[in-house]
Amino acid sequence: MTKTFVIGDIHGGLRALHQVLERSQATKKDTLIFLGDYVDGWSESPQVLDYLIALEKKQNCIFIRGNHDELLLNYLKTNDYNQEWFKHGGQSTIDAYEKVSDVTRHEHIEFLENHLKDYYLDEQNRLYIHAGFTNVNGIAYEYYPRLFYWDRTLWETALSLNPDLSKESIFYPKRFKLYHEIYIGHTPTTRIDQTVPINKACVWNIDTGAAFFGPLTIIDVDSKEFWQSEPLPQLYPNEKGRN
Repeated sequence: MTKTFVIGDIHGGLRALHQVLERSQATKKDTLIFLGDYVDGWSESPQVLDYLIALEKKQNCIFIRGNHDELLLNYLKTNDYNQEWFKHGGQSTIDAYEKVSDVTRHEHIEFLENHLKDYYLDEQNRLYIHAGFTNVNGIAYEYYPRLFYWDRTLWETALSLNPDLSKESIFYPKRFKLYHEIYIGHTPTTRIDQTVPINKACVWNIDTGAAFFGPLTIIDVDSKEFWQSEPLPQLYPNEKGRN
């Protein structure tokens, strides 16, 4: 029986990615859905992209675009960056790419441009997206596609929703009626002092803070069983990540 696994924000932590794939016992027959933000934070951003490019050739992988992936693509194509990116994980990535060949840089540009999706909707009406969406009619009607990997209002709304509110209520958010489940990253659960996946309404947040002091998480979307790496500072003891 094949399975579908979802992996949270990696942020350059290749060692953590190795751990969660091993601990979940995912096989080449399984589908792996990555929620984006493969880079920025820990020192192995180029190696993470190398690994994902190779992995895609061996099994079914779906790669969602994260905001940090867009920022890296802009840097690789223009050698330009803004200070906010530089302060929020970009510096480690810039440093790492100083050791990368031109051939590899071009391979990474091609991957970031052509292999990443804004979102993925499966046959069970489960939506996989890095951050969220704002249009109450759903992803197909979003006015500003960059919100797919920048929005935080979907998760903020899910957190603030009264769990006793009926779906039939006129006050129930329409966005939460559209999809059976929504899997996101982008806003780490460490912001609410949690380092495990959090489910609110139909939204599952799988970003458990691997960019900072939390672990990386992989979850089986059918059973909801999940596995985690060691906290990233333990795997990269001589680095600061995005702390």
